[in-house]
Amino acid sequence: MRLSPVVIGSTEQALREVLRFVGPADVTLSRFFRENPKLGSRERGAIAEAVYALLRHRLVLMNFSDSGSGPQMRRVALLALSETAGMDALAGLEEHERTWLTHVMAIDRTTLSPSLRCNFPEWIRDRLIEQYGEDESEHLMDALNRPAPLDLRVNTIQSSVEPVLEALTAAAIPFERTTYAPLGIRLRTKPALQNLLVFKQGAIEVQDEGSQLLAHLLGARRGEMVVDFCAGAGGKTLAIGATMRNTGRLYAFDISDKRLVKLKPRLARSGLSNVHPVLIAHENDAKVKRLAGKIDRVLVDAPCSGFGTLRRNPDIKWRQQPKDLAELCARQFSILSSAARLVKPGGRLVYATCSLLAEENQAIITQFLSQHPQYKLVPAREVLAEQKIDLDTGDTLQLLPHRHATDGFFAAVLERVT
Repeated sequence: MRLSPVVIGSTEQALREVLRFVGPADVTLSRFFRENPKLGSRERGAIAEAVYALLRHRLVLMNFSDSGSGPQMRRVALLALSETAGMDALAGLEEHERTWLTHVMAIDRTTLSPSLRCNFPEWIRDRLIEQYGEDESEHLMDALNRPAPLDLRVNTIQSSVEPVLEALTAAAIPFERTTYAPLGIRLRTKPALQNLLVFKQGAIEVQDEGSQLLAHLLGARRGEMVVDFCAGAGGKTLAIGATMRNTGRLYAFDISDKRLVKLKPRLARSGLSNVHPVLIAHENDAKVKRLAGKIDRVLVDAPCSGFGTLRRNPDIKWRQQPKDLAELCARQFSILSSAARLVKPGGRLVYATCSLLAEENQAIITQFLSQHPQYKLVPAREVLAEQKIDLDTGDTLQLLPHRHATDGFFAAVLERVT
């Protein structure tokens, strides 16, 4: 696709908006496209890819942009578009721009300093090195700077794996089965899923393989009372509802009405009737307290830094600040402690984040167990082995993109013993 000067100019405008970091990049881009309706779908796709490439490789590309001449934001846009579409796709370049791009895009990035090459803020890089070591953290950051694949979960309420595989084959969509999640399918391309009959019929849902495993750790059964404490737009809620075979009662709690609204069309497609979305004001809402000691299983997918999802949301690493982390950890512990009151003796509580940092993960569990002697840790490997999932990352689940080809996830399984 040849990228016109209009696309280059629009990319420059979009980057100027996104790099203000006043909100999530996907929200900012969506607003930008609504305000520029003359851009076609292919043009929007090219602009979005360039924006996300810049967010992934910001330190290197901004460093390159310091050379050359002309307005810097134009140089940044040209670099981002060259990163994704290639320099030859750019129309209307000045000769000096073409010469400059040819030079900087030929630079061997392995010769750059590690602090520049990693494309991470220094404070996050330092934390990852401290936790994972220099070599592994380099592999981890490299994996986080690559786009994520598109994973699907088969909804067993509406279909089974084989018919979905047949439908994807018939649509000439290349795929492979996921390594760990038994109902997962990984696509090798990113087709327009909304046009597929299996999507319209609710037979598939978009869900990262790592996220799918949380429903297996929770292990909800037919007829139980279950709570998804931070349901969001409901991807995990729908997976849990399917494992319950559409029986029992599944509460989807969230403090955001907008997120729960997004759940409604997905819920309608899913065929589930056991899900009950509930808007709560906070973790100590009266709607929560009235269920104390009555729930068989509770999933707490806590608000977190989101560093495990950087393959999808690369802007997070630039928007988060060290002070945000301390506030998040305090909130995570408060939410987990409140959710723990719901669980009946013998019930299960799963704490999860899409973070890679120990202070949001293991440290929260250590603190929780020290203050809640009625709970014990159940080794995650044993829970997964019961479901014939061969995955052992220790007593807790810690998924890493460079090792497991999933988003970064942490989960701990807790059982209330008294």
